[in-house]
Amino acid sequence: MVVWQHHNFPVFSHEESDLLHTATIYSMRKQINQCFRWYYRQRYLKIKRIVERPHETQRALLLQLLRAAEQTEWGLQFGYRHLKTPEAYARAVPVQDYESLKPYIQRMMYGEKDILWSDQVRWFSKSSGTTEDKSKFIPVSRQNLRQCHIRGTWDTMACFYANRPDARQFECKSMVMGGSLKPFAPYPRTMTGDVSAVMISHMPWVGRPFFIPDFETALLDDWEEKVERLALAGIREPNVVMIGGVPTWTLVLFRRILEITGKSNMEEVWPHLQGYIHGGVSFVPYRTQFEAYFPSGKISYQEIYNASEGYFAIQDDFGSDDMLLLLDNGVYYEFLPVEEWGASNPQAIPLSEVEAGKNYALVISTNAGLWRYMLGDTVMFTSLAPYKIKITGRTKQFVNAFGEEVVVENTDKALAETCLQLDVIVSEYTVAPVYFGAASKGGHEWLIEFERPPENLKAFAQLLDQNLQKINSDYEAKRFKSIALAPLKTKVLPKGTFHNWLKSKGKLGGQHKVPRLANHRQYIDEILDFLQGSQSTV
Repeated sequence: MVVWQHHNFPVFSHEESDLLHTATIYSMRKQINQCFRWYYRQRYLKIKRIVERPHETQRALLLQLLRAAEQTEWGLQFGYRHLKTPEAYARAVPVQDYESLKPYIQRMMYGEKDILWSDQVRWFSKSSGTTEDKSKFIPVSRQNLRQCHIRGTWDTMACFYANRPDARQFECKSMVMGGSLKPFAPYPRTMTGDVSAVMISHMPWVGRPFFIPDFETALLDDWEEKVERLALAGIREPNVVMIGGVPTWTLVLFRRILEITGKSNMEEVWPHLQGYIHGGVSFVPYRTQFEAYFPSGKISYQEIYNASEGYFAIQDDFGSDDMLLLLDNGVYYEFLPVEEWGASNPQAIPLSEVEAGKNYALVISTNAGLWRYMLGDTVMFTSLAPYKIKITGRTKQFVNAFGEEVVVENTDKALAETCLQLDVIVSEYTVAPVYFGAASKGGHEWLIEFERPPENLKAFAQLLDQNLQKINSDYEAKRFKSIALAPLKTKVLPKGTFHNWLKSKGKLGGQHKVPRLANHRQYIDEILDFLQGSQSTV
């Protein structure tokens, strides 16, 4: 009830004051969102202008990188001062891998300046592309953080707003699932952790009021405690409109939220959710699971390519499943054709020479001091005007024990098609070769965790094998009449096996993930041994 006093100023009850306060905040947030909508529109138009001049943009960027690093130890060693063209740069600097750059990176981690990049680099992202015990530490300079990773985030949102006129990121809340950070013990001024954690810790002030959870939770090292706190934060905030994270761990969070709330799907928890930003692994095997959590179909799924080494590409058109290559964010690209993989002196080609439909290993030079660095990811161009890509796997994640050349993209597609045909949901899987025996043929072994298992496992395996043959002609040729390869074998793992295996290796959360394919049996034998050990202790 409103009471008017003699000065004609209204006096509101507590309930009315709360409502007025809430309405005022909502109105302010709506205006803020409108301002960002205008800003994102200008940024989106700029992206479109840049992709129309790809080669000029990349050439100018390379020269900027060379000039910035010409007085570093690396720049002096390779004569950066005298390199004026991309061709000269390619002749002067061989393609590098982590082992060749590791001695320089280690010195940088101990505080040395002007080694691979100008000035001192204090942040290093811990790369966890595989479950190997040894980690790679990738330098993240101030320029790389601001002009690559954070800029890539803004560009991602510009594309999201262009595809979703109703986007409300700055009207409601978004949840970010990041990794953790910790000081480098021998030199505590250096910080190491997942690139997501580095980005969160440097989140622009303007965005902080619109994100959950709190920074302490977001950067927590204990993943199991983090999931619990993330779940509670998500339950307390019904106005979540966007979430970002690796699919594997996002699903773990969703399951926990539903366990606590007793709800049947995530739309009952977050009725306003508009978008899920994902990367790190192919989304194909996970789409069915996400659609079960958000059955209305109102959610937009946007893929990004944000690796420890840089923010490379974003899905700019939600009607297509490829990604736009970012050309002006501190990364100069080259590409290694398949025939050059494993060569002693591999010859990479520039962007202007790539062809659509072919697999290339990515070679990058960045504003953090990675020079002609082959990071191990493989991509395929789906378009050359503008340049758009799909991630097809990793140079070390494939099965080619018998000349079948099966890559992650093949297995993801075959599995997704099989699941669709049989109304099955797979949560995780990994594949390895089965070698020839004295009286047995070679083949492939699949370890699979089901969210919703098939009624007939044998029929599932047969259909999966057939779908893989349709997708990969080399595999089809080797499988012809089972002369060279036997039908693939599947083994169903108890729920949680992959999760517990990663936990046993200290690889929970963040960007840690199960290796999909390997041309050896190391991972698959480790998992089977782990399973046998855990069952024997029950």
